[in-house]
Amino acid sequence: MSNSTPAKTNSIDRVNYDALDQAKVAFITASRKTLGFAKSFGFVPQEQLGASANLFSLNLKPYLTQDTDNLYITLIAEGLGTADDARPYDLLDIELKQFWHNIGIKTISALTNDAASAGLQTILISLYLPSSSPEKIFDPVFLDGFTNGLIEGCQTIGCVWISGETPQLKGKIYEDKLDIAGSLFALLPPGKQPIDDSKLAAGNKIVLVASSGPHENGFTTLRALANKLPNGYRTKLDNGQEFWQAINAPSKLYTPLVQALLKANVEICGLENITGHGWLKLMRSKKKLCYQIKKIPPILPIFSFVEAQSCMSKDELFKTFNCGAGFAIFLPDNKSSKETISIAQKLGYDAVEAGEILPSSSGRKLAIEPFNLEITDENFLLEKS
Repeated sequence: MSNSTPAKTNSIDRVNYDALDQAKVAFITASRKTLGFAKSFGFVPQEQLGASANLFSLNLKPYLTQDTDNLYITLIAEGLGTADDARPYDLLDIELKQFWHNIGIKTISALTNDAASAGLQTILISLYLPSSSPEKIFDPVFLDGFTNGLIEGCQTIGCVWISGETPQLKGKIYEDKLDIAGSLFALLPPGKQPIDDSKLAAGNKIVLVASSGPHENGFTTLRALANKLPNGYRTKLDNGQEFWQAINAPSKLYTPLVQALLKANVEICGLENITGHGWLKLMRSKKKLCYQIKKIPPILPIFSFVEAQSCMSKDELFKTFNCGAGFAIFLPDNKSSKETISIAQKLGYDAVEAGEILPSSSGRKLAIEPFNLEITDENFLLEKS
């Protein structure tokens, strides 16, 4: 029997801290560029980042001067899903940089548009970016494109990218994949009340605000379709765009519009971010109402392409995608509707008065008259009470 000890080796299977630390330094450097974006709500003391717990000093003076009894806040956790996997693998560096830039904006959209649907202003975001092989994922093209997209998104929203985590999870994630998720802290501006569906009622007008494409939703369907297209993600639409470019379009961020409406004291009866479940989200309130749509924003070429190539019914298309309408605003009357559209257009959003809410005696309904569609809540379980 041998008593010899095993030979020593440096090939230990361990976390690649060199790659992770390089990525973290790049993320911290990028996040410093966002520190002034929420200065009307507070600041990061001494602009210090990189700690285990970074600090933000919230300015409460505006709330005290408004004699506000309550400070309304929210914490939201959200994930991007699989939009970052929806691309061909022969992209040139310049194309790949643009792809990751747009994914950065989509990440901000996934985090902040839901907060906007309650009238909340996002102040802080934190990202969770686990991978199996950070040395492959966090390369210079990714870091440049993704961080620039995040910075642009934070500037549009008016929020600070304050922290994040980049764990290496060997054996839990495919080696060439990244998961993108995060959380946010948001609050209601001083003197304002949360927007819920308490004022939602028959007679309300419906304003639909245009999207830029699928935003972050429907990518299970889109990725499956790419596998069936003659040239995959490189397949061209009639307008000359390649499929990957059309679905990668940077998402619209609706927080600036909602905050502008609140500042203008527009009475809002309800807000809805049109994401998963498509237009079913219009009837998310548990109230028995019929949402009658008479006019819609233009159907973007990507949705017409998907409908034709996948042989989806129009009914399924509207249950899956936003179909060109990314956000819904419910208003008490025509005057408020027109004011909302005017403010939206001044900010660069396309918006239309799409219809109105009618009473319903048999549950929640959605009537999309331009396509002669009537959709019920039979298989839609989500309710906002």
